[in-house]
Amino acid sequence: MTGLAQRVGDRPLLMAADVRPSQPGFEVQSVLNPAAARVGDETVLLMRVAERPRTDLDPPAGARTLDFTGPHPKIVALPSGHTRADVVAIAMRDPEARGFRYTPIYLPKDLPGLDLSDPRAISFTHPTLGRHQTFLTQVSHLRCARSSDGVHFTVDDEPAIAPAADLEEFGCEDPRATFLDGAWHITYVSVSRVGISASLAVTKDFRTFERLGAMLPPDQKDLALFPERKHGKHMALTRPMPSSFGHVLGIWIAHADERMPWGNHHPLVLPREGMWDERQTGAGTVPFECRKGWLEIYHGVNAEMRYALGAVLLDRTDPCTVLGRSPEPILLPERPYEHAGLLSDVVFTCGHVPLDDAGQRIRVYYGAADSVIAAADFDVDQILDSLEPSPAAFGNPQRAGA
Repeated sequence: MTGLAQRVGDRPLLMAADVRPSQPGFEVQSVLNPAAARVGDETVLLMRVAERPRTDLDPPAGARTLDFTGPHPKIVALPSGHTRADVVAIAMRDPEARGFRYTPIYLPKDLPGLDLSDPRAISFTHPTLGRHQTFLTQVSHLRCARSSDGVHFTVDDEPAIAPAADLEEFGCEDPRATFLDGAWHITYVSVSRVGISASLAVTKDFRTFERLGAMLPPDQKDLALFPERKHGKHMALTRPMPSSFGHVLGIWIAHADERMPWGNHHPLVLPREGMWDERQTGAGTVPFECRKGWLEIYHGVNAEMRYALGAVLLDRTDPCTVLGRSPEPILLPERPYEHAGLLSDVVFTCGHVPLDDAGQRIRVYYGAADSVIAAADFDVDQILDSLEPSPAAFGNPQRAGA
């Protein structure tokens, strides 16, 4: 079924080398997971830019590290004599700076209790106290790239949405852009020490943004607003991240009504045992209308932690009802830049644009291997024809989907 996807070109459209770092002493590690929009004659990508302290330099004079001997880690001076080969750097908010600035913190690689197995984060377990902490090696912001042909992009020099509040302390990630009520509503992930929240910003031109804060409390990711209301109320796809019982990570739907104005939430597209999306599902593109209902391109993770894309069809008048779902992925990691990167075997989308007035053909922009941005074109009718009817949904035998 992967023949449904026609990749745009034979290489990524955007890479880290195309983006200028946002502050001295840092380098862009990856660009990924962009929201996509057609604004006038331009295609605009609002992409996630992940930065880290420069890895090509030894720790400078006055470099800092963390002291883990107390109940909370403290920033202290790094002893002299360390080189870039024997330390790992993390990005931390600078407590001495005004506003949100980040500073490199260098941890010796031989520090007992340090786990460096994940390139995106460092885990530390205190050898005697057993206290566990996680630190990100990178911090993300959102930046615009603009194109007249949807293929060749010019990247803005400055971030569009950068961390600016405590709930964004560890970064702003994975945006989605929904045109609603005459403006683009940008949902994105805010990461902080108190959890992972879904936040909202609004723009009309992708040059100025009004930031409205957190929409849902932790832990929530992959929030995508529908471009229409139901009975005057917003609808959205979400992905709660439960820590209880089965830890099931799947797509839910939220829609407010008169009795529950804060949102009626229930599971919609959960993982399926033994299939390409058996470990995790999450919203990808903003849902869009087609001739058979609402179509959503979502990501699924299999037992081997491979991220792939599939589709789910929702009823036009009642999006809580699933009509069909991909039995196999419509896009798999197959190219070298999709196999190898910061995280191997990943294709992950946050946005698409129509390629014609009827919306019959769409272009899906996606992050590949958590490192670069690529695109693939699809025929909507071919996606619809590939879907299979779904069995009854979790918790609601009258509705299909899980």
